[in-house]
Amino acid sequence: MTAQVCVVGGGPAGLTLAMELAKRSVSVVVLEQSGHFNRSFRGESVSPDSVWLLDRLGLLDRLDGAYAQMHHMEITDGGGTVLRADFSDFAYPHPYPVELPQPALLTALAEAAGEHPGFTLRQSATAVGLLREDGDSGPVTGVRARTPEGEITVRARLTVAADGRFSKIREMSGLPYEKLPLDRDVIWLRLPFPAEWDGNTYRIRIRGGEHGLFIPTHPDSVRVGLNIPKGGLRELRAQGLSALHERIDRLAPELSGAVRETVTSWSDTSMLDIFTTVVPDWSMPGLVLIGDAAHTLTPILGQGVNHAVIDAVTLAPLVGTALSGGGDTAELLRAGQEFQRVREESVRLSRALQLRQERLFALDGRWGGAFRRALYRVVNSSHTLQRRVLARAYFQVQRPGPVVARKVVHQSAPRA
Repeated sequence: MTAQVCVVGGGPAGLTLAMELAKRSVSVVVLEQSGHFNRSFRGESVSPDSVWLLDRLGLLDRLDGAYAQMHHMEITDGGGTVLRADFSDFAYPHPYPVELPQPALLTALAEAAGEHPGFTLRQSATAVGLLREDGDSGPVTGVRARTPEGEITVRARLTVAADGRFSKIREMSGLPYEKLPLDRDVIWLRLPFPAEWDGNTYRIRIRGGEHGLFIPTHPDSVRVGLNIPKGGLRELRAQGLSALHERIDRLAPELSGAVRETVTSWSDTSMLDIFTTVVPDWSMPGLVLIGDAAHTLTPILGQGVNHAVIDAVTLAPLVGTALSGGGDTAELLRAGQEFQRVREESVRLSRALQLRQERLFALDGRWGGAFRRALYRVVNSSHTLQRRVLARAYFQVQRPGPVVARKVVHQSAPRA
């Protein structure tokens, strides 16, 4: 196969980029390892900036009814609420984060991209090697991929690594990077939504050195993320499943019955290795990295999908202009370098905010917990300070303006 651009990875970054390139009459092939989009994803939180972008891209109407707006964020520490933020206080066109199952988002992106003749999606295609001029030292000229029908070759002027936090293309390219492990990992599980909660609030529960994220998940469940020490899964499992149940008892007693009915073996959970990745150079001749392949972030504040979408809409016009001007290797490399220049500071700010939150969550003991609670209460006492802190995470792209009225999908109790 031959295309102007080959995108490896059919997630939010890869498919948004492919859609935007196809709109510009760029021929693009997307190689996606999975054979379908009907997978269980953790990354379902979409920040307000990305909601705004999806609206501008004409996708929100396609997704009508598939997502739920989040109106509040609530942090409870030691049994008392120390911070409650109301997203309606933010005067932006789209102030609300949403919870959107990725299968719905990816299907909408693929369908929108497929309306343009230059778009090709190959699923069940696993990248196994990069094509290069002059052996291993020359520019990247495409990808070799394994499919159920045998190996295929895609030759392209530009190859884009959009294959996530464990990017194989990043490894194959030889681009240097630094992986920075954090002090914890996260155990994820999904439970029926409790009748006591409203379905439009992010909840963070902290008790001593333990904390959990409780995220309403459209249409009728809650995603739970529990912190454990880095590499501590084996120790937790050795204590038995009752240790996991009892942690839920301490953090969210509203879910005590549901966790015992739903999580009956460790296979009902999954573990996320928490780390961040710093890549000094996001591009090389013939290749550019985007999304988590270029800058892995942590789950805090749902920044993964947000930066993936912003990366895509930033890179697409740069690549389109380079290709319309001839699209030689040097022009495409300059486009990749300009993309990094534009995006790097925003990623740095989000990473710094996430790491500060990680350090606060990790505080333990009498004085550490007291300091954390005092800090959250200070932020809670000032709407100005709240807006300043949260705007750094959620509103890097939008500019203040009238709020756009959108249909709200409420969750208040499990469906029958």
